[in-house]
Amino acid sequence: MIETEKKEERVLLIGVELQGMDNFDLSMEELASLAKTAEAVVVDSYRQKREKYDSKTFVGSGKLEEIALMVDAEEINTVIVNNRLTPRQNVNLEEVLGVKVIDRMQLILDIFAMRARSHEGKLQVHLAQLKYLLPRLVGQGIMLSRQAGGIGSRGPGESQLELNRRSVRNQITDIERQLKVVEKNRATVREKRLESSTFKIGLIGYTNAGKSTIMNTLTSKTQYEADELFATLDATTKSIHLGGNLQVTLTDTVGFIQDLPTELVSSFKSTLEESKHVDLLVHVIDASNSYHEEHEKTVLSIMKDLNMEDIPRLTLYNKADLVEDFTPTQTPYALISAKSKDSREQLQALFLEKIKDIFEPFTLRVPFSKSYKIHDLESVAILEERDYQDDGEVITGYISEKNKWRLEEFYD
Repeated sequence: MIETEKKEERVLLIGVELQGMDNFDLSMEELASLAKTAEAVVVDSYRQKREKYDSKTFVGSGKLEEIALMVDAEEINTVIVNNRLTPRQNVNLEEVLGVKVIDRMQLILDIFAMRARSHEGKLQVHLAQLKYLLPRLVGQGIMLSRQAGGIGSRGPGESQLELNRRSVRNQITDIERQLKVVEKNRATVREKRLESSTFKIGLIGYTNAGKSTIMNTLTSKTQYEADELFATLDATTKSIHLGGNLQVTLTDTVGFIQDLPTELVSSFKSTLEESKHVDLLVHVIDASNSYHEEHEKTVLSIMKDLNMEDIPRLTLYNKADLVEDFTPTQTPYALISAKSKDSREQLQALFLEKIKDIFEPFTLRVPFSKSYKIHDLESVAILEERDYQDDGEVITGYISEKNKWRLEEFYD
């Protein structure tokens, strides 16, 4: 059997900058990174400044002619537009250019389809794609047939994309039903976790900021990590120990990005909510990225939408080894390099100091007859000093409000 070499997908990027638009360059650079993450070869990009998007073809007619010539000359397979296209714009662009046209939202959905590993993650991506495609199931053409495969064709698959609206709605209903069962199970696990005495830490941040690297550093286990966007999709929770026997849980979730499709925010609501029920949020930022301030704003905006603003927060500026004269914009903060050899000890110390701010200080006199209970206390409290005396010892430390009752076990 002769193996045929996989043909590379050559893509052309298109962006329209409206007057007063912020972060356009960041958005276009990000689009190129997204395309590469989707295993495409970015041949070139076209940019145009306009007062408003063309309602029929998104870009102006003159620019569209230039793009058509480029598509033919460079053997472009796919054109990716850095905006959400209307169904009409999508069809019109494909008719003029004669190749597959997708927008930023569909590209992100496609990457999520590549990255999803768990049953729940796959269901959520499938649901998001169907909701996005439902209003686009009109007419004929490249967008619906997907005969060429490649970017934008992963996930539901070509046969499902060609289903009529009723069938797609039935699929959406069925997937939502399945997700309700999964979410109910997740809620049960979450409730047990909330009822437990264990302190909970959640990692949040822009995609590719280094959350999985921090997770791996602290747990000594392998969570998939790579220098690419959306390396992690499914929420992962691990148990770790800080400063001796203090037990905490650490949760890593999907990274955020500008213009995250609303279909994904809705579909991944239960996954994102894993970060809502923690005692401490650790906001990880790539300090080496020139757009890190814009990344911060995006994450903080999504946190606001999810009502997570009141959760205690620690900001970690990661990849500090790649920057000089860095000026942070968030407090409290720390500069770290998660891949350095001493990062584990540094992270543990930072977490402990922040937890002390959240916990309440205590002083406890423990008679020798009850010393055996100290080991259990250490799993929920930070013990600072132990002063041994003739009739026992005096312990100073920090403990959470919900675990203060544990101190009563030592009272006579």
